[in-house]
Amino acid sequence: MAYQKLQVERALAVIPSDTINIPNVAGASTSGTTDGVAVTNKLVDSNANFTFAMLNYIVYNTTDSTVAQVTAVDDANTLTLSADIMDTGEAYTIYEDNNTGCVLYNGTGGPADIEVMTSGGDVVTFSAVSSGAFIPVQVVRLLSSGTSATNVIAMW
Repeated sequence: MAYQKLQVERALAVIPSDTINIPNVAGASTSGTTDGVAVTNKLVDSNANFTFAMLNYIVYNTTDSTVAQVTAVDDANTLTLSADIMDTGEAYTIYEDNNTGCVLYNGTGGPADIEVMTSGGDVVTFSAVSSGAFIPVQVVRLLSSGTSATNVIAMW
């Protein structure tokens, strides 16, 4: 019996968002831990060296699994974000938004609905996806509003 063989070399636990794409882990990234006084919609890290090229990059708060996009680079230590996701002492990873498509794996929560935006810009809901199943469609975003699955992994 023939079967689909999926071979990947990179993976990322996806944080669903209705507005922010899944970042491609093969692109530029940096990580650290926030310090100083927590300020609304800011990421402050005195050990960072943020550059203006980071505008529109994607920030994953790896402490509490939240996501935002960089809307301004204030200085080498401060970024303004699209949402208030960072607090003092929380870890983050910043990714370039250059995902041209990845496949998804439903870790738990099946059968579950998984709503995605494809690399072609179509929004589609896959219904009753079993835990442990792959979605072999090129995806750029996992939408939070229509997804009941948890522990979804993006793979390239």
